[in-house]
Amino acid sequence: MKIALLGTGKTGSKIMENKIHEIICFNTKNLPTFDLLTKCDVVISFLPGDVFVHYIPLLVETKLPVVCGSTGLSWPADLNETLKIKNLSWIHGTNFSLGVAVVKTLLEKINSLSSLFSQPKISIHEVHHIHKKDAPSGTALSMKEWIGLDCDITSAREGDVIGHHELTFNTGSEKIIITHEALDRKLFADGAIWAAEYLFKNKRPGLHSFQTVLEDTL
Repeated sequence: MKIALLGTGKTGSKIMENKIHEIICFNTKNLPTFDLLTKCDVVISFLPGDVFVHYIPLLVETKLPVVCGSTGLSWPADLNETLKIKNLSWIHGTNFSLGVAVVKTLLEKINSLSSLFSQPKISIHEVHHIHKKDAPSGTALSMKEWIGLDCDITSAREGDVIGHHELTFNTGSEKIIITHEALDRKLFADGAIWAAEYLFKNKRPGLHSFQTVLEDTL
């Protein structure tokens, strides 16, 4: 499989270490074009969100499957319908960690049992490296969506922290804390490559979340 990699930063560089597939890198020194992209089988993007949005029309034009790990962007409202009409398959994820799939399951379970408690206070604190532009992180926003309850999100940018997310569920008389910490960016690369391999073998028209696709295959 030949992968077109958009973005060769902290996570993209981990994709480049993959020895199984051929990786064709695109960045500010080698801009992606229609002709170059269509020589590949699938696209993986870890571009900043605002940059990725600029390339959406080009990526749709190539008709390639796309795995998007870009964060800090708003998806065009009609993109999912456009992809379905054109029979194109895209997967997006705020976090390609397999462990975060476990966190999602736990948070959805807490939501289903939340009626046991009276007005719990829920908070999420996330920490990332000082170069991360978007705050709160996409994963923190996803965690808030998964638990489906009112909660506050706080953010910190420190050193070279890969990713630390902590959700606290406080009832006043007891406290539940769920923490996920990324120890190596390779985990994001592995998850994105898994998604690329999935799209290379499977047609799934539309825009789908990594977590949904992963859960459907388990």
